[in-house]
Amino acid sequence: MPLFFFPIGDDNQGRTIKPVVNYALLAINIAVFFLLQSGPKGDQFTMAFSTVPKEIVTGEDIVTDPEYIEDPATGQVYEMPGLEPTPIPVWGTLLTAMFMHGSIMHLLGNMLYLWIFGDNIEDEMGHGRYLAFYVLCGIIAGLSHVLLNAGGPSALVPCLGASGAIAGVLGGYLMRHPTRGVHVIAIRVVITLPAWVVVGMWFVMQVIGGLGTLGQEGGGVAYAAHIGGFIAGLALVTLFVKAKPNSNPTRQDDIDHWQQS
Repeated sequence: MPLFFFPIGDDNQGRTIKPVVNYALLAINIAVFFLLQSGPKGDQFTMAFSTVPKEIVTGEDIVTDPEYIEDPATGQVYEMPGLEPTPIPVWGTLLTAMFMHGSIMHLLGNMLYLWIFGDNIEDEMGHGRYLAFYVLCGIIAGLSHVLLNAGGPSALVPCLGASGAIAGVLGGYLMRHPTRGVHVIAIRVVITLPAWVVVGMWFVMQVIGGLGTLGQEGGGVAYAAHIGGFIAGLALVTLFVKAKPNSNPTRQDDIDHWQQS
């Protein structure tokens, strides 16, 4: 999302349950980052439990030596840790990686989007279905990244983050609540826009970013995971939403709120 267009909340009127699963997901992501990734052995943990495309394709755990990179400006040498042994079947990293993050800003950005958009999807699905939906979207997102990077220059580059699962939540939100008001900071003021504008712009940015990194090594952002998770959310959300009498994906309270904004 561009810096001049920053979501800070949405309309929660009509929510009927406390989103305890969404709260738990937020807490787990934060705890993993600060308790397991930020400690003395944080690098080893991260390199052991991230998703590595080549490992998923071959089904074999891969261990590599650390690399040493010299900063041309300062001459200082930095150690880049290699891939660590994974103490679980490598397919399990498709799950563990979605609760890990590469930096504090990566974590905060993802948790903001999960906080804003996840509660209303949990409200419609119920706790168990929402958890299953979130995890399934995250796994599909991880596999999307693997599919596009298994044989390329990023085959041994670890991938991690909740972005793919949260992209699925965004896709589900767009399908269910395209007109619900989302509050954003635009330049220096707070305005309310319909979800299809906010979420739609986010998705367009992912597509543009993904096209710009085709064929490049690494790149820092797993755009394929974002796009794959988003499409999964669009396709699967209706299957997970609990049936209600006269259920309508674009609820009248969304429309009424937007007309009043």
